[in-house]
Amino acid sequence: MRELRGLVVDDSSLNRRTIAAMLREIPGVAHVEVADDGADALRMVEAKPPDFITLDLEMPRVDGFEFLQLLMDRHPLPVVVVSGRSSKENVFRALELGAIDFVEKPHDDEAPLESLRSQLMEKVRVVQQLSPLALGPGAGGGLELERSPGKSRQHTREPAVMKRVPAKVVVIGASTGGPKALVTLFRHLHEDIDAAIVIAQHMPPRFTRTFADRLDRTGVVRVSEAKQYERLARGHAYVCPGGRSIEIVPSGRGPALRVVEPDIRTHYVPSVNRLFRSAARVLGDKAIAVVLTGMGDDGAEGVVEIAKGGGAVLIEAPETAAVSGMPQAARHAGVRHQSLGIWALSDMLAELARPTRGMRSEL
Repeated sequence: MRELRGLVVDDSSLNRRTIAAMLREIPGVAHVEVADDGADALRMVEAKPPDFITLDLEMPRVDGFEFLQLLMDRHPLPVVVVSGRSSKENVFRALELGAIDFVEKPHDDEAPLESLRSQLMEKVRVVQQLSPLALGPGAGGGLELERSPGKSRQHTREPAVMKRVPAKVVVIGASTGGPKALVTLFRHLHEDIDAAIVIAQHMPPRFTRTFADRLDRTGVVRVSEAKQYERLARGHAYVCPGGRSIEIVPSGRGPALRVVEPDIRTHYVPSVNRLFRSAARVLGDKAIAVVLTGMGDDGAEGVVEIAKGGGAVLIEAPETAAVSGMPQAARHAGVRHQSLGIWALSDMLAELARPTRGMRSEL
């Protein structure tokens, strides 16, 4: 695998030195340069484009957002946002503009250097596996979440007593590139889809609620961060809280959610395999598993259980997956599946979860 050249963009000299030193120690990184703001970084990119960039968002002159806009117009490159005190909303705004992922600066209760070093090593591995199609704000449909500033999409709300048990339950697993892919998928979901959706997206604990809120403004399905023992409702999607795993469990009024501590034996949090296995166990042929972009092989064991139970398996095609690790592992699991581009997945979900006339509401 070829060696990479990196560029660290940060107005803090301490942060520049620290991040650059960490990157230089990572196998596969041959050279790292630094820039103290977006204007300097753009000049350096014009002179000799790096293979990847780490980016602070709050900088003088040309800040991280303006830099991303200009970069993606001129020289689309992999950008990893380094999130510090800037709001979680800013991180997702950066993803809208074309950043591929983010790392979170450690908090007081974490070992600062080790945590940051570990995150940077992971993102370098992502860059090494990244599909060229993943670059730019339009890749995978982009993250154009807010149609008008400050206004959210209006949803039709059913009274709590009229919430209907869904005919199908869609369980989705995603990692790197997942936020963009999910936005594209949700933007094209059909309004009458007779399903509930449960999402296991690998993401730090402090960001999942913000992501759920922003995803809620995307399309016709309501989205929220999952709550303990919440009953699944038709036309609603649930994002697993960060730092936890999620399972589907039976209840007297249809399937419900259980938010659990992650298994110390697994590297992935939340665990896609754990979600898929529970769906197969509780739902049988009413489960639809969707494996989206991401590193690693989370979900590959779970799709086997889904298929054994009679459920459907959909896998994002390599043409649109930012990182092909998870989709490829699922395809190699040897189960019957359909491999589709992210834009086509919503139509297939509409076909598999077609509403049934005359279905009674669950009282």
